[in-house]
Amino acid sequence: MGHRLSKIYTRTGDDGTTGLGDGTRVRKDAIQVEAYGTVDELNSHLGVVLAQPLREDVRRCLVEIQHDLFDLGGELCLPDHHPINQSYIERLERHIDRFNTELPPLKEFILPAGSLATAHCHVARAVCRRAERRLITLQQQITLSSFVLVYLNRLSDLLFVIARICARHDQGQEVMWQPGLNKPG
Repeated sequence: MGHRLSKIYTRTGDDGTTGLGDGTRVRKDAIQVEAYGTVDELNSHLGVVLAQPLREDVRRCLVEIQHDLFDLGGELCLPDHHPINQSYIERLERHIDRFNTELPPLKEFILPAGSLATAHCHVARAVCRRAERRLITLQQQITLSSFVLVYLNRLSDLLFVIARICARHDQGQEVMWQPGLNKPG
């Protein structure tokens, strides 16, 4: 890669455009930029989760995912670059299955609350869902590999399970939704 980032400011984006991986200039509010920007935001939220005390297996899993998200972002800004494949999805499914065996079955919905790690994991899950929505919109303009949508869908499931794991790791409790809790009368 050399010194690709040796100059931080280039002034090329001062006109409201940015360059895709192939050099094509597009508006900064283009759906393609919005899509990979949301994936970048998701990755940043995972960085916040990683800044919290975590079990080592959860930490390793989230670092793997951060690398995956860079691959996914590359796929979104480089035509004909498709690193995300079935093996990425299968790895997420193995993580989900392994972590989920430690958890009791759910009988109620969980509120996005708890320890810092738990709450940040729920934020990351919500941003992951937004990234998925942005990709569905982008898919109307460009052809995407079917694996990227499945990957994000599975990742949001994994982040939900990891949030539950974090709640237990922090000796916290999951905050269960109580329907009608504030209903007058």
